[in-house]
Amino acid sequence: MTNDLGDLHPDTLAVTAGRPANEPDQPLNPPVVLASTYIAGGDVEYGRYGNPTWTAFEDALGGLEGGRCLAFASGVAATAAAFDLVPPGGRIVVPRHSYQGTLAQLRHLEERGAVTVVPVDIADTEEVRTALDGAAMVWIENPTNPALEVADVDAIAEAARGNGVLVVADNTFATPILRRPLDQGADIVVHSATKAISGHSDVVMGAVVTRDDDLHRQLLTRRSLQGAIPSPLDAYLALRGLRTLPLRLERGQQNAQELVRRLGGHPAIRDLRYPGFGTILSIVLADADTADAFVAAVRLCRHATSLGGVETTLERRRRWSGEAPTIPEGLVRVSVGVENIEDLDRDLLGALEAAGGGAGGTDARS
Repeated sequence: MTNDLGDLHPDTLAVTAGRPANEPDQPLNPPVVLASTYIAGGDVEYGRYGNPTWTAFEDALGGLEGGRCLAFASGVAATAAAFDLVPPGGRIVVPRHSYQGTLAQLRHLEERGAVTVVPVDIADTEEVRTALDGAAMVWIENPTNPALEVADVDAIAEAARGNGVLVVADNTFATPILRRPLDQGADIVVHSATKAISGHSDVVMGAVVTRDDDLHRQLLTRRSLQGAIPSPLDAYLALRGLRTLPLRLERGQQNAQELVRRLGGHPAIRDLRYPGFGTILSIVLADADTADAFVAAVRLCRHATSLGGVETTLERRRRWSGEAPTIPEGLVRVSVGVENIEDLDRDLLGALEAAGGGAGGTDARS
């Protein structure tokens, strides 16, 4: 795969990285290599240890994040590999409003006595600094899912270095097009490549990226021993989706920002949360019944979990039992797609009207 690409802009790198060699009769795209077994004597040997299609994806995402990438079977598999770096009984500082799958993993580990979990308001940098004393890892989502709180990654990473704390950043929402946590001092970046990276709601895959050779070796060992590997076809599809990530993100972000402008002040919306970047916003309605009626009333958008696809999806997050209890019952997370803004606006406004709901002030966070 090509690696000598020089200092390219991210949108160019997304298109160019991970290609076969620029030589006559080479394919433009890397092939899907369906092999469990390789001829002995090389670097791979067996399908659990490597695959050329994974390598192409890893070259591309690693180049975008500025580190070395490892592909995993899912985002939670990547998360589990990162948590496995914490020594037995170690303390993990985590945003109280993290992705509910991350919180579920941590609850499971804590119930077994494997770790101690310290929840914090990740937007309160002083609270995070205090919690770092004696910690083994700090986990950052920027912004958080689904509360959309924004962390000061630079300040937290600097404080963590002073305390010998490993910094892991979940960059699923922002992607390396909008944020590069390794440049801000993070040791490891984690992705659910299921989301914006692949971008078409047809892949379940994860990834980790690091610049540290020892951390890369440890994470590779965990992937190989635990078998948390992606299929070659999923890696191929994720790489194909990655090629258009800058374009999809640009359009989705424009739509999200315009929806925030248009929905701001709507009498049915109690709180409108948006971090100022990205394609995710959260609408807080009066209660669970109003929110359920709202998501049932959309016609263009789709009531579905997950996010980051070309289509707009939305859901009431507290319908999941694992969601943090401090998330409002009426919070609806909206993943804004690339549809025409007029169609999206008409659909969401129509659904708000159909759902009813009481009047309330709006706080558009940016």
